[in-house]
Amino acid sequence: MLEQLSPRLDPDRYRYVQIEPSNAPQLLGAAIATFREDEGVSAIVPAAIADQADVGGPDMARITLEVYSDLEGVGLTAAVASALAEAGIACNMVAALHHDHAFVPARKGEEALDVLQELSASAT
Repeated sequence: MLEQLSPRLDPDRYRYVQIEPSNAPQLLGAAIATFREDEGVSAIVPAAIADQADVGGPDMARITLEVYSDLEGVGLTAAVASALAEAGIACNMVAALHHDHAFVPARKGEEALDVLQELSASAT
């Protein structure tokens, strides 16, 4: 899977946010992902929408791994997260049905893309 990684940097920025009763309609409608934890519901939303809802936090860049990632596949997430960690780039991985997505600090988006392209090229 690594040689077919085909990472793609999304031009939009995203933010992890806590959903509250006052912002739920606005944020949940724009969320690209949600997760229910014991402390409440967190969501990943476009940073522009978070700004409109007056919800702060660090902006994140999303890199989509265009390779089809089997939910029972082994090692892809670990390899991506390890390569980014070795480059000193924080990474939050989100697995979806068809692809995995790496969320990295927005200021490190281009650098993270380069790291993942190198990872893919070295796997061939």
